[in-house]
Amino acid sequence: MHVLLTRPLDDCSDLILRFKELGHIVSHLPLLSIEMVPYDDSSILNCKGIIFTSANAIKYLDLKKIDKNIKCFCVGLATEKKAKNAGFQNIISAEGNVRNLLELIQQNFNSSDGNLIYISGEVISSDLDKKLIDEGYSITRLINYKTNHNKNFEKSFVEKLKINMPDIVYIYSQNSALSFLNFIKNEKIENLWMNTNLMCMSEKSSSILNEIKWKKIFIFNSGEEEFLLYKI
Repeated sequence: MHVLLTRPLDDCSDLILRFKELGHIVSHLPLLSIEMVPYDDSSILNCKGIIFTSANAIKYLDLKKIDKNIKCFCVGLATEKKAKNAGFQNIISAEGNVRNLLELIQQNFNSSDGNLIYISGEVISSDLDKKLIDEGYSITRLINYKTNHNKNFEKSFVEKLKINMPDIVYIYSQNSALSFLNFIKNEKIENLWMNTNLMCMSEKSSSILNEIKWKKIFIFNSGEEEFLLYKI
């Protein structure tokens, strides 16, 4: 099976190796690049709980001043793994979507317990902080990275892709979906995806790519990539 992965190499190198071990052909098209954003860490010092909806938020965070024993809420398995590697001891993880994460926070952290801090990128798919404020929580959103759209891709890669189109493409965010749609249109390959299964982490991401004709569209959670290979 031919699999196309679209995350930055740091975020999918393990998956590339795993899929190759299973005997699959893997192509890599990094749609986005991630860049750290300077931030004021004063709001972190007195927080009683911390929220991550992306592993990149942990990657670009100065962890030295943070109490690793505070409650740490993660959106899914990949973020949970990154938090464990960073030394957090009290991790509560959802199953890959913000709706479940919101419920877990409400179940495990009272609004009277103190300040929460939500570490994120510039663009988020759901206003988690605003929803918690509406529920009476004290929360600060801290932005510590931004996402850039890659626009230049090797012509040799594109030509090889046209000859051997992937059976599966994994898309991880709305930003990725927008970047992928631009790639498809710029390369004028809109009509080559009818035998490709599109895997998206949210309906919002899949809706961006609905104008392209796919074999099937699946919604998945991070960590389910290998499982999905056997669903098509």
